[in-house]
Amino acid sequence: MNISLTPELEKLVNEKVRSGRYASASAVIREGLRLLEEQGALKQHRLVEIRRKIDRALDQLDSGRGIPDREARRRLQQTKRP
Repeated sequence: MNISLTPELEKLVNEKVRSGRYASASAVIREGLRLLEEQGALKQHRLVEIRRKIDRALDQLDSGRGIPDREARRRLQQTKRP
């Protein structure tokens, strides 16, 4: 398989090999692809977890265990990041 890289990416790959951390350009690309797969799996896991939390919250609302708007807004304000 042949691939084409932009000059910037080619420079980055070569720098990684020169640093001694990787034995070859192929090793750099393999590591990048492995990290890409890992990142995708992590995103998928987070998405499943978010959906599970949403389903649980909707079940709580359906069973009348919700909280008033004001309380929900207050809690959201407390969790905002600076």
